[in-house]
Amino acid sequence: MRRISEDTRNSIIALIDSGLSSREVEARLGVSYRTVSRVRAKARHDVQKSRGGRPAKLAATDKRRLVRMVTSARADNAVQVTRQLKDTTNVDCSAQTVRRALREASLEASPKTKKPRLLSRHIRQRRDFASDHRRWTTEDWKRVVWSDETKINRVGSDGREWVWRQPGSAITEQHVKGTVKGGGGSLMMWGCMTAQGVGHACRIDGGMDARLYTHILGDEFLQTLAYYGLNKKEITFQQDNDSKHTSHPARQWFRDNGVEVLKWPSQSPDLNPIEHLWHRLKRQLAAYKTEPASIDELWERVQAEWEKIPVQACIDLIESMPRRIAAVLKAKGGYTKY
Repeated sequence: MRRISEDTRNSIIALIDSGLSSREVEARLGVSYRTVSRVRAKARHDVQKSRGGRPAKLAATDKRRLVRMVTSARADNAVQVTRQLKDTTNVDCSAQTVRRALREASLEASPKTKKPRLLSRHIRQRRDFASDHRRWTTEDWKRVVWSDETKINRVGSDGREWVWRQPGSAITEQHVKGTVKGGGGSLMMWGCMTAQGVGHACRIDGGMDARLYTHILGDEFLQTLAYYGLNKKEITFQQDNDSKHTSHPARQWFRDNGVEVLKWPSQSPDLNPIEHLWHRLKRQLAAYKTEPASIDELWERVQAEWEKIPVQACIDLIESMPRRIAAVLKAKGGYTKY
């Protein structure tokens, strides 16, 4: 075997150190592949060989840049990142390449959470409310009677439903969320929650105005207080800022009956624990094997499942209030996970 000169050997080592593959060194110096491999094995055995294939579209700096685009909210999805990357660095790659890079950085794609839009005044109100109530204990929050309205569909629900299936398998009835023309109808209900359990619920036929709302206050709300032996002078009533809740007749009713109303920040369903009670109720209704044949039958089911909600479920939700307040303060009045 003919020996190579020291200069040739040094040239091979220098090119290996510069990152060239054995084939590239062979082509550059005109020596055999076996010779290059022998020098590499003896002098540079710790240098990682090229894995071959096409060069990576994204360098390490490009990958860090696209992660910053997402985490700093300059882009929401891979398509937007791809476009910005090309505009700013002239790197032309596919959205799928960007997705792989984001997954390598332990980021996951997820649907945007639907929440009420927060304007600057809403953020300020939420921050002030959380600051004013940051020292309230769970016992303070248990004095509050929480109220709200919700819509319940006769067929299906407003949210997404998930099911596991094998890729490429035939779609069966299990995989389909059936819909009917016109939506199948729905009902509105008003309800309230205390630390002693759920209150009296009310079905709302048609729209609700200030007159109907004050009727509910004088009926279902006062019946709830009487049922649990609560003094209306010793509780605080919570409601959102819907126009019928803050109407002149409603404000007059609260004054006439000596009921203290909690000053509530707008656009803040995440602060109201009864929202999670609605989710629980709808999950219970979804567990029925058959759909209700009518709105009346749906209401019968609602009443039955509402009464089944345990007291501890209400207590657990109310006891989450200090954590909700802390979350709003941490977000400086912005969005929270609730």
